[in-house]
Amino acid sequence: MKRWTIITLTLVLFFAVAGIFVEAQAPKTDGADTSARVITDDEVNAVAKQLYCPVCENTPLDVCPTQACKDWRELIRQQLSDGWTEQQIKDYFVANFGPRVLANPPNKGFTSLVWLLPFAALLAGGAFLWRLLRQWQIQHRTNADTIETTEAPPEIPPSLLEQIEKDVKAQF
Repeated sequence: MKRWTIITLTLVLFFAVAGIFVEAQAPKTDGADTSARVITDDEVNAVAKQLYCPVCENTPLDVCPTQACKDWRELIRQQLSDGWTEQQIKDYFVANFGPRVLANPPNKGFTSLVWLLPFAALLAGGAFLWRLLRQWQIQHRTNADTIETTEAPPEIPPSLLEQIEKDVKAQF
């Protein structure tokens, strides 16, 4: 837990310092620049929704409440206002934090299993269910045929029944 706190604080400090340098290098305007576009929260969240928090486990960046994620959303806002595309922003996060930050992993290499395994499991489950139902149907049909073709047990002759009764009475 202490390690994650240190990592988070380091990243927040890094982005804060990087923001100062970026601001210092930005061209100075006298306020007459009307070409700067205001980026809405919806635009930021549209990109952040496609990314997962690099620090928190399984938390989308658009809903993560940590300060680091707030800073990353501000970074996305700044990148969008600088003219970056969604793909460039995602590439930036992948370059800094690895492909695990992507909500939809790329369909290549080992991560292609993420896309293929659900379909394979669905097909295997369907085949298993089909075979089970088929086997049950054959067994049910065989049992029905056996019941219909079974003959009644042979009748015991009355003289034999009388002999059995006498033997039983003699025993007691």
